[in-house]
Amino acid sequence: MTHSRLSGILLHPTSLPGGQGIGDLGSAAYAFVDWLAESKQRLWQVLPLGPTGYGDSPYQSFSAFAGNPLLIDLEALVGRGWLAPEALADAPPNTSGVDYGHVVWFKTRALQAAFEGFSAQADEAARADLAGFCKREAGWLDDYALFQALKAAHEGACWNQWPAPLARRERQALAAARRAHAGAIAFHQFCQWTFFTQWSALRAHANAKGIQVVGDVPIFVAFDSADVWQHPDLFHLDDALAPTVVAGVPPDYFSETGQLWGNPLYRWDVLGRRRYGWWIERMRQALTLYDLVRLDHFRGFEAYWEVPAGEPTAVNGRWVRGPGAKLFKALQKALGAELPIIAEDLGLITPEVEALRDAFGLPGMKILEFAFGSPSNAYLPHNHIANCVVYTGTHDNDTARGWYDTAPEEEKAYACRYLQTDAAGFTGALVRAAFASVARIAIVPVPDLLGLGAEARMNTPGAPAGNWTWRLAPGQIPPEMAIWLAELATTYGRTPEALEPAPPHGAEAIVVHDR
Repeated sequence: MTHSRLSGILLHPTSLPGGQGIGDLGSAAYAFVDWLAESKQRLWQVLPLGPTGYGDSPYQSFSAFAGNPLLIDLEALVGRGWLAPEALADAPPNTSGVDYGHVVWFKTRALQAAFEGFSAQADEAARADLAGFCKREAGWLDDYALFQALKAAHEGACWNQWPAPLARRERQALAAARRAHAGAIAFHQFCQWTFFTQWSALRAHANAKGIQVVGDVPIFVAFDSADVWQHPDLFHLDDALAPTVVAGVPPDYFSETGQLWGNPLYRWDVLGRRRYGWWIERMRQALTLYDLVRLDHFRGFEAYWEVPAGEPTAVNGRWVRGPGAKLFKALQKALGAELPIIAEDLGLITPEVEALRDAFGLPGMKILEFAFGSPSNAYLPHNHIANCVVYTGTHDNDTARGWYDTAPEEEKAYACRYLQTDAAGFTGALVRAAFASVARIAIVPVPDLLGLGAEARMNTPGAPAGNWTWRLAPGQIPPEMAIWLAELATTYGRTPEALEPAPPHGAEAIVVHDR
């Protein structure tokens, strides 16, 4: 983890303007990177980039290794001659939110047309590049592409509802399925190659501008995923291939019944006997996408909340020890001693969790929206430590303005006293406090930069619909915002120039005197 002071902005690509009904990896993404550089920011944080499943959530993906085809820039495929310009004519409108139903329908059709165009017109270099990608990534790609083909063939049914020979991965059944669905498999391989090609180019552009990408790795995977279908022995499943226990968090201040996430839980004993190979490959893949990784629900690696499958809430669960240091030692051995990981250590954090985090030098997170209870609150800037990442808020919180509008009066009053501001200046003062913190990394979501209210909230945990849809409008970030951010980064030593040691106080006068 870097020891210099950095700052950056959180914006998921789906929230970018432009594209066809959803933000993508095209011109608006490159313009955003250029704006970050102009603003003297050095980090761009995104949410998980996998193909979204239930509820359109990036945290419920069909694969822990694949990329999201909805992020593919279709204009680039038009530019390569694989997609006719008129294929974009019936694109979803670029409104203030993502209509996932319309977007999935449109982009799937457009990508299928692009695949047909590629198959008919691509030159040898492109075909060789695709073939090389498929060979390099075969360990996950072959089964992911087959999984998606079978899911479509069975009208979207969960994999454990497929015919038993396919659900149980009998060799002859899989071989027959690969022959029967060869065209669909090739299509999904094409989509993954296209995604990774476009993302790699965008990340290279960011890196060339001095900007690192911060990604996100959820601790758990979705049950209805290629990962669980491919590796059922790594999860607690019964003879019918259904989960026996699932993930969640216990009741707390925010919820009397806890949160029942429903993800299958790992058989850490099996993973341990295999030297955590699946997790090593997962993190290796993440580090081909990102420069730094936010490891979601870090406390679950020390101990996780196990709930019997079928329980209506998370109340009747128990704490179970996780892999702890053994996993992170295996990651160090495979990936390097200094793991580029940010530990998402929010929630019920015990001394054991803190000890695990600190043993590997991982920075934790400080959320300013949670800070204004009392002067001893660990999230207040005067209580921060250097090895942490400060956020005004996250994708799971209300925006800073939304928080202020609904916070208890005593917390609002304390926040204004602490920040030396009033209601009108609250969000700007909160951003400045993040930059001024001793924390080595400060990250601000775009809605907090713009002072937007609850209408710009990205996710409300537990809400069944309406999440992950917020988008920036074209031109919504005013030109003067780059100047203000650059001033903050310069003032608080978060620019590249701040890495150069300043001359000691009085040095210039001494040089003049010596002459």
